Amino acid sequence: MNDRQNLRSRPLTRRSALVGVAGALGLGLAACSGNATTGGDSGGSGSGSEGKSITLGYVPSWTDGLSTAYLLDNRLSKMGYSVEHQEIEQPAALYAALAKGDIDMYPSAWPEITHKKYMDKYGKDIEDLDTYYGDAVLTMAVPTYTKIESISDLKGKADMFDGKIIGIEPGAGLTGVVKDGAMPAYGLDKEYELVTSSTQAMLSELKKATEAKKDIVVTLWRPFWANSTFPVKDLKDPEGAMGKSEGLHFLARKGFGDDFADAAKFIGGIKLDDEQYNSLEDLVVNEYGKGKEPEAIEKWLKDNPDLLPEVEKA
Repeated sequence: MNDRQNLRSRPLTRRSALVGVAGALGLGLAACSGNATTGGDSGGSGSGSEGKSITLGYVPSWTDGLSTAYLLDNRLSKMGYSVEHQEIEQPAALYAALAKGDIDMYPSAWPEITHKKYMDKYGKDIEDLDTYYGDAVLTMAVPTYTKIESISDLKGKADMFDGKIIGIEPGAGLTGVVKDGAMPAYGLDKEYELVTSSTQAMLSELKKATEAKKDIVVTLWRPFWANSTFPVKDLKDPEGAMGKSEGLHFLARKGFGDDFADAAKFIGGIKLDDEQYNSLEDLVVNEYGKGKEPEAIEKWLKDNPDLLPEVEKA
């Protein structure tokens, strides 16, 4: 399947395909995309930002992008933009769409380490608007009751975990780091199978295992709501095979800053710390959930009235 074939459309009325724990774990997501329109009429030229359309693209099961997309949707709509959401199931297709101009923004990218191979390929056609969060990390994790503390402790204990490390999407940067970095570095590639399918499938397995108090090892990352929802702990990484911490970025297609100067200036001023980001994602994914993302954003903005830069209304 080529990159453009990953962009299948269906109507979406201000709703994302991913929800909180119950919905996300109960339903798998097919490769899909959707549009949500707010603000002015889509595609018009208008004066200022009125009538101009900005399309946000993200992997729906990666809730950092989901949460920040709805945050930007709210603010850009107040500026007079019409905002559309494009859900893209694989990161390679997402970066390709951004570079081709099929979408305008990827609202929570990991370009420094996790998605470096995509930036190496497409970066010349991508604008980096801002690093909004500075301490994202990739992890491998086990339940808090599992008597393992380090990735190195997994060696020789494959029977505890049925010889499996439960991963996410096969094209995810995290998958590559675990498969090509951590597993060989710790001698796990001969003992364990890295099982990949989707983030939802990984979370489903994690939920079942922790409810039954069974041992499981999964690939995770921070910031991510699952770290506080499930009883899990990060495994220490003495070899540094999972990589250093990195920033979460707002990436845009080439020319975005010229076409949407006011939006680019506003987005470039957004900075979130752990507490602020975690509260945003928790509201969007867990407390409000599917179909209520806009209400979650309104609540977050009410709780954090002075956090974001001012928006200039059209």
